[in-house]
Amino acid sequence: MAARSLAVFGVVLAVCLVFTAATNPGFVVRITQAGLDYAHQHGITVLQKELAQLKLPDISGDFPVRHLGKVHYEISSLNLRSFHLPYSRISLVPNVGLQVAISNAFAEVDGNWRVKFHFIRDHGSFGLEVKNVYIKIDLKLGNDASGKPTVSTSACSTRISSVHVHFSGKFGWLYNLFYNAVESRFKKILERKVCDSVVSSVSGDLQRYVQTLPVTAKIDAKAGIDYSLVAPPMATAQTLDVDLKGEFFSLAHRAAVPFPPPALALPPYHDRMVYFGASSYFFNTAGFAYHAAGALVFEITDSMIPKGVEFHLNTSTFAAFIPQLDKMYPNMLMKLRLSAPSAPFLSIAPEGISLQPVVDIQAYVIHTNTSLTPLFLLSLTGNVSATIDVKSGHIVGNLSVGRMKLSLKHSDIGTFQVRMLQSIMNIYASSILLPRVNERLAEGFPLPLPDRIQLSNILVQFHQNFLLLGADVHYTPRERR
Repeated sequence: MAARSLAVFGVVLAVCLVFTAATNPGFVVRITQAGLDYAHQHGITVLQKELAQLKLPDISGDFPVRHLGKVHYEISSLNLRSFHLPYSRISLVPNVGLQVAISNAFAEVDGNWRVKFHFIRDHGSFGLEVKNVYIKIDLKLGNDASGKPTVSTSACSTRISSVHVHFSGKFGWLYNLFYNAVESRFKKILERKVCDSVVSSVSGDLQRYVQTLPVTAKIDAKAGIDYSLVAPPMATAQTLDVDLKGEFFSLAHRAAVPFPPPALALPPYHDRMVYFGASSYFFNTAGFAYHAAGALVFEITDSMIPKGVEFHLNTSTFAAFIPQLDKMYPNMLMKLRLSAPSAPFLSIAPEGISLQPVVDIQAYVIHTNTSLTPLFLLSLTGNVSATIDVKSGHIVGNLSVGRMKLSLKHSDIGTFQVRMLQSIMNIYASSILLPRVNERLAEGFPLPLPDRIQLSNILVQFHQNFLLLGADVHYTPRERR
């Protein structure tokens, strides 16, 4: 029994460890207090406009006057002329979400009134001042089944300290009999209506906007990026962290990534509004996805040789290094097929990004009927470094190749000195292959940004196993038609 219990415990522990490892994000978005304050400014502007459009119901009632009977009053055509939110703040609530506190808000309402008291009838207009309005809104953050972020109002309270009605008319003593009842009813109606409007605005406009955060981003015909949330956003005392899967995948066939994401802990920076942490896992899944999609294949023909390069891709050029070519295939065009035998794997350290890709180079001779005959297979290894930047909301890169090493894997034309081909292969790689790769990297990969967000004041730093990007944001509201 003890052995069985121990085995069960071991299985449960193993499952827990697997799920713990699987939840490590490949990409983290961190919003600082500065970023929340900026978002809060735009949110309060929207909320103020929403509150200014509140529809208030007509009210009526009977107010008893001691020994005199009842005063019947009707309040109609209520118009909320303005609603101002001059002081507000947004706060992080650790492990819960966000809290918005609004103080000293005020509003102005006007409308019509009608009163009946025995044989007295009167009507007119009125103005109502609402002062010292306090609103507290608790926002709960989460994620849905598709990995998109969610936001909802977990609590809302409104407290109004002062409501004062100004009636116009000739029976001032009569209005004094019931204005307290009118003010009290206005207070209760506004307190309820304000929170109703907040809940509607959050579940409508705000929820729709946060859901514009892309869960998947198609990059090209071969691959996409999975930016789904792996856990609800986590609020700390100073930041809001959003953990994303951060995984490239092949569009044709999505396969399980054979390596786990490392732990990703961003440094406690606060100078920028938002920070992005892209782990080595994020970049290495790109290599895995493109390799799985068969996209890491590149062919070089003589027509692709840039002007000014003396070495043409034909047997006459290679005969200087491989004499037997001139006898076997005199003055014939050649083709080089470059492919990665395995997915490239990069490393990120404080010094930067580096990788040592391995490229197979299969050389063919091209016959007049366009058929190909294999000549030899080379293996090319080299040291590659990368520079990273952010442009138009995309991570862009540029590769630089250092020392390369060539070796012979197979030959169909007999033995030859591979060392003699080193220079010409370096030229082909640096003048043809590398520019094509950098051209693609210059297009970049999209960052997970909601609609109408632009980045500025970019920071790029390298840390152990992850790249840190920092930025300030600018939001462009949608024009209302």
